[in-house]
Amino acid sequence: MSKRHSAKHKIDRRLSCNLWGRPKSPFNRRESPPGEHGKRRRKPSDFGIHLMAKQKLKGYYGNIGEKQFHRYYEEAVRRRGDTGENLIELLERRLDAVIYRMKFVPTVFAARQFVSHGHVRVNGKKVNIPSYSVKDGDLIEVKEKSREMPLVMEAVGSAERDVPDYVDVDLDKLKGTFTRGPKLADVPYPVRMEPNLVIEFYSL
Repeated sequence: MSKRHSAKHKIDRRLSCNLWGRPKSPFNRRESPPGEHGKRRRKPSDFGIHLMAKQKLKGYYGNIGEKQFHRYYEEAVRRRGDTGENLIELLERRLDAVIYRMKFVPTVFAARQFVSHGHVRVNGKKVNIPSYSVKDGDLIEVKEKSREMPLVMEAVGSAERDVPDYVDVDLDKLKGTFTRGPKLADVPYPVRMEPNLVIEFYSL
């Protein structure tokens, strides 16, 4: 388990943004970075700007380690088309990201744990790998025994997030279909993501 799970609120302050758009984010009250000297700000270097873009994208998806994230970059480069757009699509195809988008869980951190504990089926089969890559047309559903969990009921009843149009969801039955891979403009990020800067970071 990544240390980021226990310090997710510090991520908001360190990256100077409310990364997940949470009403309870400490960044809403205190915009300085964490630590004793958090109020000291310096103009970031070009390297710092690129690094910040990478950290924002990695942080948003919860517990992605550097090696795994770099593999997404390598796969994005291999694919045809815009590499930055390819990277976003690969990240949004992660099973934990998909069930978060479908509002089956309240946070991306909860999504990883939810999948790992075997509460999700893909095309009728249990999948407990958060990084599992969902394909167009895949049917994702919460196991029947897991549908009454407080975590799930909280997420479904929340009005904080909307379901994007690249997933088709029946919240009453807690099942949905991943219809297509999204572009950057389709993804409802609460903050500006800059995947092209991430690509440049690894290309330097």
